Amino acid sequence: MKTAVSVPDEVFASAERLAHREHRSRSDVYSAALREYVARHAPDEVTDALDRVVESVGSSIDPFVEEAGTRILDSTEW
Repeated sequence: MKTAVSVPDEVFASAERLAHREHRSRSDVYSAALREYVARHAPDEVTDALDRVVESVGSSIDPFVEEAGTRILDSTEW
């Protein structure tokens, strides 16, 4: 989809340098940046995706690993 946005001159110049340095299109750089921003600010989507992965592969945990993990978490200062 095409869209028009306004960005500060210094951001545009930085994006141009990055695109040139990495041999990528300007659209690719902006799309990647926006994708990363959205992912970082939509943690529920990440959690939902991880939940789907766990559901698809199962969540059986070896009792030893579970006990070891619990002990480590209990002894760790948060």
